[in-house]
Amino acid sequence: MNTISDNKTNMPFIVAITLTATLGGLLFGYDTAVISGAEKSIQAYFINGLNLGTFAHGATTSSALLGCIIGGAISGWFALKLGRKKSLQLAAVLFFLSALGSAFPETLFFQSGEPTLALLFTFNFYRIVGGIGVGLASAVCPMYIGEIAPAHMRGRLVSLNQFAIIFGMLVVYFVNWGIANGESLDWINTIGWRRMFLSEAIPAGLFAVLLFLVPETPRYLSLINKEKEALDVLTRINGAVNAKSILEEIKSTLVSHSGKLFSYGKVVVIVGVLLSVFQQFVGINVALYYAPRIFESMGAGKDASMMQTVVMGLVNVVFTVVAILTVDKWGRKPLLMIGSIGMAVGMFAISGLAFFNIVGISTLVFIIIYTASFMMSWGPICWVLISEIFPNKIRGRAVALAVAAQWAANYFISSTYPAMMEFSGGVTYGFYGLMSLLSFFFVWKMVPEPKGKSLEEIEAFWK
Repeated sequence: MNTISDNKTNMPFIVAITLTATLGGLLFGYDTAVISGAEKSIQAYFINGLNLGTFAHGATTSSALLGCIIGGAISGWFALKLGRKKSLQLAAVLFFLSALGSAFPETLFFQSGEPTLALLFTFNFYRIVGGIGVGLASAVCPMYIGEIAPAHMRGRLVSLNQFAIIFGMLVVYFVNWGIANGESLDWINTIGWRRMFLSEAIPAGLFAVLLFLVPETPRYLSLINKEKEALDVLTRINGAVNAKSILEEIKSTLVSHSGKLFSYGKVVVIVGVLLSVFQQFVGINVALYYAPRIFESMGAGKDASMMQTVVMGLVNVVFTVVAILTVDKWGRKPLLMIGSIGMAVGMFAISGLAFFNIVGISTLVFIIIYTASFMMSWGPICWVLISEIFPNKIRGRAVALAVAAQWAANYFISSTYPAMMEFSGGVTYGFYGLMSLLSFFFVWKMVPEPKGKSLEEIEAFWK
C-alpha cells in the first residue's frame, strides 16, 4: 500500500477495485450467453409445446434484451442519483433474482412441467429483470472503471471489462456443456436448461458481496460536492501529490457547463450513439446467441456443436487479450479500423458460402476470423470510448443514451435473425458484412483518438 504522502500509482488498490467492478462485466456476458445452451430446450418446452412460431421463438430468445434497453436507458438516472457503486449493487440483486426466476418460473403461481402462455410470459419477465441488470452493468461498469483509472492505463483497465464479458460467456459455455454432456435430450429439455439459468446465482451473489468493499468514484463524489471523500479516493489511487491536481482539474470541468445533454454540442453524443449501434449491427450477437444452432446446421451433433462453441469462446478470450495489450500503445482508432476490415472479410465470406450452400470447416474458420476481429477491436474498444469520450457533467446521461441505443440495436438484430435466415442466409450475413464495412468509414471520419489523455483533456477536445 502506498503512503498518503507519495505520488505513485497504487496498483494493488486499482487492480482490486477494477477486478471487483469487472464481475459486473462477467455477469453481463454470463446472462446474455446462458441462453445459447438453453435456447433449443426453451424452444422445445415453450414454443413447440404451445404451438408458437418463429416470431415467438426469436422474441423469447432475445427477451432479456428488452430489459437491457430499459436498464441502459435508466442507467444514467441511477448513476446520477444513486452513484456508480450503488447502481452496480442494484444490478447484482437483479442478476440474482433473474437467475432464480428464470430457472423456476413456476414458483408460487404455476404447476411445474405444464407450459402455458402465462408461464412463458413469466419466464420472459424474469429474463427481462436480468436484462435490466445487464443494461445497468453494461453502462455503469465501464463508467466506474473509467472514472477510477489513471489516464495512462485507462484503455487497458476498461478493456478488462470486455475481457470479463467474454470470460463470462466462456464460463457459461463450459457450464452449459458440462450440464448437457452425456445427458439425454429429454433430460436437458426438462431439467438441464433450468440448471443452466440457476448457475448464474453464484457469481451474482459474489458480486453483491464484494461491492461493499470498493469506494465510489472520485468524479461522482466531486459531482455531488463530496470533495474530501473524492480527494481520499484519488490519494489512494494516485498518491497525495497527484491527487490534488487531479481534483482541481475535475472541479474545473464541473462548473464550466450547464450539464445539459447537448451543452457540448451534438457531435459527441452522435459519435457515442453510432459507436454503440455499429457494434451491434455488425451482427456479433447472432454468432454468440445462436452459436450451437449455427454449428449444428454445419453438420455437427449436439455435443460437438457445444464443444465448437467452447472453442469459439477460447478464441474470443485470446483476441480480447490482444486488445488489452495494444489499446494504450496503438490507440483506439487503429484497432477499430483493423477490426472492421477483418469482420467484413469474415461475414462476406460466410455470406458467399451460404449462397452456394457450402457448409463445413471453412464456415467455422470464417466465423472465427469474424469473431476474433470483433474481439480485438469493437468488443472492448467501443466500451473504452463510451466510458471516456463524454464530458464529466453529462457522462451519466450520455452513456445511458448510447447504451440504450446499443441494446435497442442488439434486440433488433437478434430478434430478426431467425426470420432473416428463413428468407436467405446469404443476404443475412451479407448485411452484417456491409455494416462492418460502413463501420470502418465511420471510425475513419468521425471518431477522435483519446489515447493517453485524461478525461478532462478529452473534454476539452469537444469544447
